[in-house]
Amino acid sequence: MIENIHTYIGTNTTTELVQFCAKQPETIFTLIADENTYGVLGRQVEDAFKQAQMDVRSIVLRGEEVVADEKYLMQVFIKAAYEPQLFIAVGSGTITDITRYTSYRSGNRFVSVPTAPSVDGFISLGAPLIVGGLKDTYPTHAPLAVFADLTTLTNAPKALIAAGFGDIIGKITSLADWKLENLIWGDPFDEAVEGRVRKALQQCIDSADAIAARSPEGIRSLIEALLQSGIGMLEFGNSRPASGAEHHCSHYWEMKLLEEDRPAILHGAKVGFATILVAQQYARLGSMTREDLMDALEGAEWPSRDTQIAEIQQAYGTVGDELIPMQQPFLDLTPDQYDQVKQRVLQNWDAIRQTLESVPSPDEVKRLLQSVGGPTDRQTLGLEAEKVQAALHYGHYLRRRFTVIKLLKILGMQPEL
Repeated sequence: MIENIHTYIGTNTTTELVQFCAKQPETIFTLIADENTYGVLGRQVEDAFKQAQMDVRSIVLRGEEVVADEKYLMQVFIKAAYEPQLFIAVGSGTITDITRYTSYRSGNRFVSVPTAPSVDGFISLGAPLIVGGLKDTYPTHAPLAVFADLTTLTNAPKALIAAGFGDIIGKITSLADWKLENLIWGDPFDEAVEGRVRKALQQCIDSADAIAARSPEGIRSLIEALLQSGIGMLEFGNSRPASGAEHHCSHYWEMKLLEEDRPAILHGAKVGFATILVAQQYARLGSMTREDLMDALEGAEWPSRDTQIAEIQQAYGTVGDELIPMQQPFLDLTPDQYDQVKQRVLQNWDAIRQTLESVPSPDEVKRLLQSVGGPTDRQTLGLEAEKVQAALHYGHYLRRRFTVIKLLKILGMQPEL
């Protein structure tokens, strides 16, 4: 599957895209964009198809902020032709997710044409969608191809470039969370995939100055890293290698902001800031001695099922009912099972501590984000202090995954700012 994803990064993109699509069996090409991305690149793509006398039909989603939710998904379903077609996503994360899902559910394939190096989801099997007010990832399919135009990407707004860098920087904690999950919870871990995603992370760190300068070389490094992270998710079968507690915070904020009819803030900007917060939890646990650990384990008690359900409902309201089944392994943890988990923490403490210490300090994460102009405080993002605290406390309920926040709960501790 992975080998069959055609990838082009260059400056002759529309010509390459049209030539590629002309070789496909589909004869109808449905271009999906929003008003901004249509102006940036969509019209140019549309014109190139028309000049080649190919049947291209554009669906331009309108609104001050296009969101991957029921409203915009349904618009595509209604407006797209009821016959075989190849979807062309011209946009960044939201447009790609909308196109990925609608093409999948209508039995069609799609091609991704990024307009900004802002997320790592261009190559992915999942589409993060807001449905009924709940942010969840739905299984879909990977693109047939990705065509990244360097001229367009280097001219993308600085905030979008910084967001892409922030999404990659989030791998600092997501990879550590994944390793903790394997050591403590026993879920699968793939060293080859971990290596691929970590290489993408390091590539961005090494290219930070060039990315900040928006040089072609720097932006190429960024989009390559974003695509490599996506391939890592594709190889593993889900987003586990690239999404941990930092993404749970981001999803929580997005849900709450949309609930209040406020702009959702760029995904990568939220992820980058959340990575600083999660790194603080790593630093705190990494300073614990074995004696500190034993004291914490001895005094820790796992919250009852009713207590956890009450927390979920308090944090998420009626949407929380949909999260309860997802959390069953943690809700139904028996005293004996809890003791076994404690023993695994104690037995694997050396490896756990090595993982904890592998995460750079919060100050270092902040420095990296600042180097490309990414936001590093809640005020810049427009987040209230209570939302920041709540995301650390309740964001983990959005997924079944084990993260450093779950480890804090195992130790009878709460996340701290």
